Amino acid sequence: MFEFLRKRKEKYGVPIYISEPTIIYHTQTERAILKIIEERLNSNNFILPSEYGLKPTQHMIKDAHIFIAIGIVGKFTSLVVREIKTAQELRKKIYTLNVARKGEEIYYDFFEGIPEDIEWLNEGETNKLYEDFRGEEFSGFMKVFLGDRRKQW
Repeated sequence: MFEFLRKRKEKYGVPIYISEPTIIYHTQTERAILKIIEERLNSNNFILPSEYGLKPTQHMIKDAHIFIAIGIVGKFTSLVVREIKTAQELRKKIYTLNVARKGEEIYYDFFEGIPEDIEWLNEGETNKLYEDFRGEEFSGFMKVFLGDRRKQW
């Protein structure tokens, strides 16, 4: 409602497409990822699918100079896999940021290229991963790992 009151940061740097699992859209994890990428690559000129809801954004990969694939717990979701393939076809510079939890700590591992040990999931495996995250046994895990979806301004 009062979007006009929110001060927008001026964009700088090369365009970066961030391919992320929908489960981290608008979370504290997403905000942490953006900060890490900005610091590492000296750019905040993001093409961020979460800003478009669930509309397809794969066609925007061509507009980016850099492509970042976000993995969670050592896995790329089926959406991220499809977008990686597009970025590879377009010969984009690719980086990977993997988000993992060890105990109560969350780790963000940043790599140039795509590490061989990250698992590429199909749609069924992605749905199972999301179900596991949302399941009873992970109720506290979701909040610790992904953060609360409430915005912090």
